[in-house]
Amino acid sequence: MQIKSAKFYLSSQKEKDCPKTIMPEYAFIGRSNVGKSSLINMITNQNKLAKTSSTPGKTQLINHFLINNSWHIVDLPGYGYAKTSKSNKKHFQKSITDYFKHRKQLVSAFILIDVRHSPLKIDLDFILWLATNKIPFSIIFTKTDKLTKTEIDNKLLNYKKELEKNWEILPEIFLSSSKKHSGKEDILNYIDKINQSII
Repeated sequence: MQIKSAKFYLSSQKEKDCPKTIMPEYAFIGRSNVGKSSLINMITNQNKLAKTSSTPGKTQLINHFLINNSWHIVDLPGYGYAKTSKSNKKHFQKSITDYFKHRKQLVSAFILIDVRHSPLKIDLDFILWLATNKIPFSIIFTKTDKLTKTEIDNKLLNYKKELEKNWEILPEIFLSSSKKHSGKEDILNYIDKINQSII
């Protein structure tokens, strides 16, 4: 798939305020500072479509981006470690869960995980929550440029062993590096394949 156009569409505080379109949506979410905005910019061939920041928790709204005038990338607030008030954190968590539970346009979620870390409870709990609520998802391991191939293979093996405790069939897994522009083609081809089956 080629990205011919990508533009900001709408920011919403709550799921009920999201666009009233019927276009398929792909939600990107992960822990704060996982490289979500950089990944979105990389796969859309943009430098500043999604706002990047060195401050964790910068994304605090549900942001829709219109891609090729036919589907949406949805940039969701990160979970965990955001430097904000407890009341705001509670609001973010509710906006996230409401989006996943009620957004009919959602086709699939991409859970972003920093490949440098060992399996973390906060990621595993969120993945399990998605599965329990029957929300389709895939996993994108980010920042692969920070490790050697052997280190990446070992990290993936550990993660797969952890996931196999709850799943017989593992979700789709992608490797990416915004710095090296790797993983872009695999992710877009995956989205295109789904789009072709539903649009």
